[in-house]
Amino acid sequence: MVKSSPDVTRKTFLLFALGSVLLSAQPAALTISSQRLSRIDALLDRYVQENRIPGAVALVLRDGSPVYQKAIGWADKEAGRKMTHDTIFRIASQTKAITSTAILMLVEEGKIGITEPVGNFIPTFKKTTVAGPDGQITPAKRPITIHDLLTHTAGISYGNDPQVAAAYREKGLGPAAGNGWYTADKDEPICVSMERLGTLPFVSQPGEKYVYGYNTDILGCVVEKASGMPLDKFVETRITGPLGMKDTRFFLKPQDKDRLAAVYASDGPMNYKRAVDGSKGQGSYVDGPRKSFAGGAGLTSTAADYARFLECLRRGGEIDGVRLLSPRTVALMRTNQSGTLHSTNGVGFGYGFDVAERPGAKGLAGVGAFGWGGAYGTSYQVDPESHLVVVFMEQLMPNTTDVQTKFLTSVYQALQ
Repeated sequence: MVKSSPDVTRKTFLLFALGSVLLSAQPAALTISSQRLSRIDALLDRYVQENRIPGAVALVLRDGSPVYQKAIGWADKEAGRKMTHDTIFRIASQTKAITSTAILMLVEEGKIGITEPVGNFIPTFKKTTVAGPDGQITPAKRPITIHDLLTHTAGISYGNDPQVAAAYREKGLGPAAGNGWYTADKDEPICVSMERLGTLPFVSQPGEKYVYGYNTDILGCVVEKASGMPLDKFVETRITGPLGMKDTRFFLKPQDKDRLAAVYASDGPMNYKRAVDGSKGQGSYVDGPRKSFAGGAGLTSTAADYARFLECLRRGGEIDGVRLLSPRTVALMRTNQSGTLHSTNGVGFGYGFDVAERPGAKGLAGVGAFGWGGAYGTSYQVDPESHLVVVFMEQLMPNTTDVQTKFLTSVYQALQ
């Protein structure tokens, strides 16, 4: 046996001791100040008192536990109904993260491939076309894939581009048809709408540009085709049910009608007005045909329900013994999958939401923070580095206020 000399032994001890000192000198884990969190109260109070917003529900989780909760203002001012923690909101594009999760669950089961052509599920997508800025239509250079749809790089918009608007209107799609992304009032299944969409020209070649549009609605149809069940049933039985999300669904139960927040619209910098009824107003989430389950914009939810789903993603796809996705798959979702097509300022796009790739890319958020929002005024951010899930719910469309940005800043300034 080789024996160490006293000098070697002493050096080894000194290195071990130095390492212990360095480890103990590492910054302590961030804590959150309840006193500084109270600044959020003043912010939200001011925006309600100044008539900038009718009301909101805010929720902040740290390591899964609520550290800030606030329901303020009006859910329906004309009816005299105040915001409560269980107020239900139309979450519009926040639906995309749940539909993307559904797709990836089926990927893990071998029923869908990430790079698989969408035409394998929806025949009209086998051969698609592209309309140039001048309106000239050419064949797509390659098939659109599931990856393209998850990252909004398929070249598919909502049909509001000048070169395709008329064609979309004729097919009952796009803003020119009076609905845009909104489908709660459609008297047809989502796959019928998406199969018709596949016959229309898109606005960019697959994989060449980030174009926000019907991509996730198409994915909702793919979920139906691959699973053999309607999207609402898949979401209920595979995601919201197992997670205990009792208030997240495409259409409200009739008895929950009075829990749904009314939609308002910004009316100048210091005022708002009630949105008109119809596709751009209150919507048909209670009395609609209940046939169209829009994977890109159709769900309703509460702050607490949606935060539970986000906490599952923050924890790597599992919560309270319920696993939706493997940690590897969640890592794909939470990593930029679109290169610089989404932006060149440090914010990439993963599978369902944007992702911060450098400090300062999303305000005070840490690297790896991901989130998105909905057209009706809801938004969320998950910051794994800071152990945070942040949800802000309001119903204001269009929304010209900066309350969401200031709310996020108020959350981060409380970290210490």
